[in-house]
Amino acid sequence: MSEFAVTLVEWQASHGRNDLPWQQNREPYHVWLSEIMLQQTQVDTVIPYYQRFLQRFPDVAALATAPLDDVLALWSGLGYYARARNLHRAAQMVMDEYGGVFPATAAELIKLPGIGRSTAAAIASFCYGERVAILDGNVKRVLARHFGIEGFPGERAIEQDMWALAETLVPERGVEIYPQAIMDLGATLCTRSKPLCLHCPVTTSCVARREGRQSELPTPKPRKAVPQRESAMLVLRAQNHVLLEQRPASGIWGGLFSLPEMEEGEDAANLMQRRFGLSLKTSASALPPVRHVFTHFVLTIQPWQVDLKKLPAALNEPQLCWIDLDALDKVGLPAPVRRLLQSLE
Repeated sequence: MSEFAVTLVEWQASHGRNDLPWQQNREPYHVWLSEIMLQQTQVDTVIPYYQRFLQRFPDVAALATAPLDDVLALWSGLGYYARARNLHRAAQMVMDEYGGVFPATAAELIKLPGIGRSTAAAIASFCYGERVAILDGNVKRVLARHFGIEGFPGERAIEQDMWALAETLVPERGVEIYPQAIMDLGATLCTRSKPLCLHCPVTTSCVARREGRQSELPTPKPRKAVPQRESAMLVLRAQNHVLLEQRPASGIWGGLFSLPEMEEGEDAANLMQRRFGLSLKTSASALPPVRHVFTHFVLTIQPWQVDLKKLPAALNEPQLCWIDLDALDKVGLPAPVRRLLQSLE
């Protein structure tokens, strides 16, 4: 067993994170739920969502039989909504194809929607003690710095080299502790900025520490201009209700409820006439723009508010519905749309 792994396993027992909610029960459903939520999301953000999910869906059967809209509503605000849709589909697969029992190997776990190589390995090692490597963002940062690995970890060749290295480091003993140890090291000491090298248990053998290259490694992603997108949305209100439209299952904000969007060059009056057969009696009011940063682009939403004196007759399109502004927590909403509507209450 490598000295690197031995040191981290010993360090984790007294200095690692051992009080996170999902660590109190190594039942695969709990670990899987936390691992999916933690993808590209900070621990402090995940904890309240994780706790609410377990209250509403205490086991995989409850999640599998729940309506997708209920799952998306609880996920609202956590972002990367494909994770929620995959979570729901995976729960159904566990019930239908595995008899309600999560697979015990990484090779089988990776067949479930939304589970990649590292997530499958984390579940298999934490819950079943399988000797497999993980490689999430924290682990990549630790490996890049400690072993002096050049190149952006997101490049396939660099990532493959990291996988090969990670596999050689997995110990024979402490298999379920080592993955948590290296993730904890990256999350608490070997952080993106201002790493706490003086407290690191493996600092004496760290290449970045020895060469003073902590700020250079891992190699950052090559910068590109961030695309800017714009969208105009209609905030149609009537008697403390707002008109929402459920988006298609695929694409941005898939399956969530949002505000009706205007086509390029269209105004509120044209949209109301085209979609709802309503005539705009007064001019629409421009609300402050809402800016939202995605991973690959920035979206600026220009909302236009129209107030009606009473709720119109039933709408013909099934994806449209009127929602009371006091009941927004009942539906899944994109974060910027939720912020906008909450400002109206």
